[in-house]
Amino acid sequence: MSDIRKLEPKQVWNLFHEITQIPHPSKKEKRIVEFVVKYGKEHKLETIVDKIGNVIIRKPATKGMEKRKGVILQTHLDMVPQKNNDKKHDFEKDPIQTIIDGEWVKANGTTLGSDNGIGVAATLAVLASKDIPHGPLEALFTIDEETGMTGVFGLKKGILKGDILMNLDSEDEHEICVGCAGGIDVSAVKKYKEEKTPGKMTAYRVTAKGLKGGHSGVDIALGRANSNKLMFRFLMQAESDFGVRLAEAAGGNLRNAIPRESYAVLAVSSVKAKSFEKFVKVYNKMFRAEFAETEPDLSFSCKKCEMPVRVMTKQDQYKIIRAVFACPNGVQRMSQTMKGLVETSNNMAIVKCIRGKVEVHNLCRSSVNTSKESTAWRIAAVFHLIDAKVTLTGGYPGWKPNMASPVLKVMSGTYKKMFGMAPDIKAIHAGLECAIIGGTYPALDMISFGPTIRHPHSPDEKVNIPSVKKFFDFLCESLKQIPVK
Repeated sequence: MSDIRKLEPKQVWNLFHEITQIPHPSKKEKRIVEFVVKYGKEHKLETIVDKIGNVIIRKPATKGMEKRKGVILQTHLDMVPQKNNDKKHDFEKDPIQTIIDGEWVKANGTTLGSDNGIGVAATLAVLASKDIPHGPLEALFTIDEETGMTGVFGLKKGILKGDILMNLDSEDEHEICVGCAGGIDVSAVKKYKEEKTPGKMTAYRVTAKGLKGGHSGVDIALGRANSNKLMFRFLMQAESDFGVRLAEAAGGNLRNAIPRESYAVLAVSSVKAKSFEKFVKVYNKMFRAEFAETEPDLSFSCKKCEMPVRVMTKQDQYKIIRAVFACPNGVQRMSQTMKGLVETSNNMAIVKCIRGKVEVHNLCRSSVNTSKESTAWRIAAVFHLIDAKVTLTGGYPGWKPNMASPVLKVMSGTYKKMFGMAPDIKAIHAGLECAIIGGTYPALDMISFGPTIRHPHSPDEKVNIPSVKKFFDFLCESLKQIPVK
């Protein structure tokens, strides 16, 4: 079977199929917003779009459930646009091609969009249902979650009426999430001088590729390689041993995805060319050995290319290579209060050294705000040493766990009755919109859950088919069990 519309529950998978046919990368959600608005109006439900672009749909309580607490089902409409290097796909025009692979649904060489498309589909299914008992319902569909949480930052006080918020954006079916990390973007920019490429040189394009990448929060503790760190580690020694001259370098394209591919264009003295090629092979073997378990498809190689007209001056090259190499990356500290949880991390997501300007963009995360700030300033300090302009933007708080949450108690009991085991209560090292919504609506009782999704924000993204049914059944039963006000 290859048609996801035949999977169970059909109402959810049919809606998810429709979502995959609508291009909706972050900041390009117009068509998916139009789809959701049309859906709400077709089902004769109160449907509004707020000033920032979020969609809110309200559905009255089913008969006999009018006195229950109001529930807000919250999801985001955008998806992360990532594809394999050899895949031709325009995320603003082309639909996602889905594949059923055993018990998983994945995409053909691109991100799938199950983050957060399955949550959106489940919410739409509940809104259209005539046989799912529930109290007063609101559905909040936010925009631009993946590249700055613009939607929830723009959400105004007073527009939501519910008492309980169920965020459907978690990625392990057996878990209920009660907390998350906050984040902040740290960007460094510096202009550098260039000069004419010296004579008697051979040009190469050095490439790091084949890495898994993944979600810069959820996957940061898996030991995967960051292609930018590999490249600038190599450049450090290549500059020292071969006197290479760097023309340009770039890697990564999304702040919340671990970079999977990087390249550098450089020139090396022609008399050292053969030795340089062997040197690259040594690094390929070394990197593959270091990351044998986590990056089996890692490739580090070089190929002769057209000679660049200009290269960085030696002075600027020396400083920039060392600053990028020294920038903190990966897990910085594990949580002291929740076993196995990353407390603080940084993802050196994007590096660009092109046409006289270097840009380095980081996403720093932490469940402890002071630790987040400390790590951000440590990153800033590295780039201040080379006189780069550093900006800290897009900061958002963490969501502090409330183990006394009434909805947590109800849903934990419901899960145990349904599946014969207690759910795992967790916090995650990723940003959830709950943190920001909770800042605007502090009285909300909040919870987050979802189906099992693996490798989000990468072309390896996949969603577990049986978990979607369990997730949806759990959602529907939980709505039945919401207490009265």
